Formats: sequence, structure tokens, C-alpha cells
Amino acid sequence: MKNTGLDPIDIRILSALQRHGQLGKTKLSEQVALSPTACWARLTKLKAAGFIRAYHADIALGLIGDFTQVMVTVALSSHRKTDFDRFEGHIQRIDEITECIATGGGMDYVLKVYCARLADFQQLMESLLNAELNIDRYMTYIVTRQIKSAQPNLNKLMADAKNGLD
Repeated sequence: MKNTGLDPIDIRILSALQRHGQLGKTKLSEQVALSPTACWARLTKLKAAGFIRAYHADIALGLIGDFTQVMVTVALSSHRKTDFDRFEGHIQRIDEITECIATGGGMDYVLKVYCARLADFQQLMESLLNAELNIDRYMTYIVTRQIKSAQPNLNKLMADAKNGLD
């Protein structure tokens, strides 16, 4: 496990923010059982150290519209650093691609894509293929319904990582 310098109180603060989003000083201090001043000082340090990247609202997209969600696996034809850099740089600029993870094994990347319509997704894939990103093959999986979407349980991850060191 990486030595982050975080103690159990820091983990409680991060876990509370992960579960509830941005909280006021008093509410956060109640969640982590620490005085508001001490809690806020720790939060300021956690932000400055880059542990908190952003605050988000979890929007119920299904209540807004009937959007198309697609999972896409991508394999590149060659595996030079320049190929990965070019692909990843291009993906960063496409709003419809909300997640991109690099993987080991048969495919190089897994993408999560949201489009207004299936036809828009097809145009997006054609633009990726035309961008000379060295894509060898890709597979698409149309999402029919979302069963679970959650952040990892930070307290459990840290406890499991600590137990693995014993």
C-alpha cells in the first residue's frame, strides 16, 4: 500500500465527503467526530495535497431524458508510448466519453460513452476511426439499465490494504 500520510481521521473526512458531497464545517465535523476548527484545518490540507479533486452532483439522467449509454472496449494495433499518448489525448477532448480506463489483457481501453441517440454514438465511433488513432478493433455494449453505480468504500479499502500488510 502506498504511504499517503493519511491517518484514520483523514480517511473519515474523505469518506464523509465521498458519501455526502461538499459539507459545511459543522456537518462535516459531526460526521467525523472532530471539532469544526480542527476538521476544517484538515480538510484544507487534504484539498491542498490534491486528495479531493472535485465535488459533483449525482444527476438522475433518466429523469431528464432517454439517453444512450454505451460501454466500448478498444484495442490499439501497436503499443508504442506515442500511440497510447495520441489516443488518450484525443479521448480527453471528447465530452461524450465520460470515462476511459487503460486495461491489461485483451483490450487496451474501456470507455463509458453517453450520447443523445444511438446515431450520435455511431458518428462518434466513425470520427474516432477517422482520427488515425491506431484503433485495431473495438466492441460496443449498449447499456440497457444500470444496476449499480457507486464510489469505492474508502474505509473498507484502507482496512483491507492494511490487513494485507500484516
